[in-house]
Amino acid sequence: MDRFTLLGVVALVGCGQPPPVTIEAAPEPTIEAAVAQEREAPPARVLPQDAALIGLAEVLPEVSEAVVRSVVSVSTLRAGIGRRGWPGSPPPLQQGVGSGVIVGSDGIVVTNNHVVAGAERVVVALPDGRQTHAEVVGTDPKTDLAVLRLVDAPPDLIPLSFGDSDGLRLGEVVLAVGNPFGIGQTVTMGIVSAKGRADVGIVDYEDFIQTDAAINPGNSGGALVDLEGELVGINTAIFSRSGGSQGIGFAIPASMVSAVVDAILEDGEVERGFLGVQIADLSPDQRSELGIEGGAWIAEVQRGTPAARAGLLPGDVVLDFQGEGIPDAARFRNRVAAQGADVPFAATVLRQGERTVVRGVLGELLLR
Repeated sequence: MDRFTLLGVVALVGCGQPPPVTIEAAPEPTIEAAVAQEREAPPARVLPQDAALIGLAEVLPEVSEAVVRSVVSVSTLRAGIGRRGWPGSPPPLQQGVGSGVIVGSDGIVVTNNHVVAGAERVVVALPDGRQTHAEVVGTDPKTDLAVLRLVDAPPDLIPLSFGDSDGLRLGEVVLAVGNPFGIGQTVTMGIVSAKGRADVGIVDYEDFIQTDAAINPGNSGGALVDLEGELVGINTAIFSRSGGSQGIGFAIPASMVSAVVDAILEDGEVERGFLGVQIADLSPDQRSELGIEGGAWIAEVQRGTPAARAGLLPGDVVLDFQGEGIPDAARFRNRVAAQGADVPFAATVLRQGERTVVRGVLGELLLR
């Protein structure tokens, strides 16, 4: 019976005219009785699910307060299109807004390439409101990542640590932190909905974490963190028919982000490995027939390439590369590229029903 029903019952009783009754005061309980009642009262039980919710409620504010110190707003100015009717007039400047994550105490910030692409000026606003100019150290359009360096980096920056994005589990709670629509720092909560999304069609090298944490325009370049407060992804895109969040957001995993950041800081660009094969996924029926759960099927081996020199053959199914299992063709392509050039490699392949190990040296992907 809800609260409104109880009040209705009380009102009906009050409207009648019941016969007079004698009300006797209840005897005062003795101290002994009160103590006995207190001793006999059963202890309040905390169910496992209640304990989990209480723990989550305590962790979320702590993680949020810690992470927001490392997430910044990124504003850009870039040349726009000249106004009609004003020949010779300089084109107006267009302002863009996004987010970034401090990953180095010396002022290194990672964001999305599309946030700063073509920008004539980049200004970073720290969580406490301080602003400073930033220079673009390097970009990697093929993963949609960019590395910035604050020109006058204050000494009290707090960088985020990279977490284990490969170890994330489906259903794990994550937080998205950024600057949606330019309104200011915002924290939203969700779960890991999927991993290894490689068919989104946004960039060349995709291995996205999918989350239902609310991600909106302006969140690009912001942080996706786990409940340890570690960076597990850079929020990059959403699937939406309205332009706003519909519970399908994509983040670049920290494993890919850290590799790209290191490469840009060391070399100014990302050097990718080259094998020289055309690959495809196996159908469920083909995997079942071969008795395997994943793998990348080699459709073609190009002549004179590292793959040809290593002895890879059309029809081989790559099951393992550099000691890591290969679930699909996209993941194999990403792992080859991430190795870099002139790196020795070992691959386990399934060839005519037998497993064999192929060894060689990767080349350099020139069109990167």
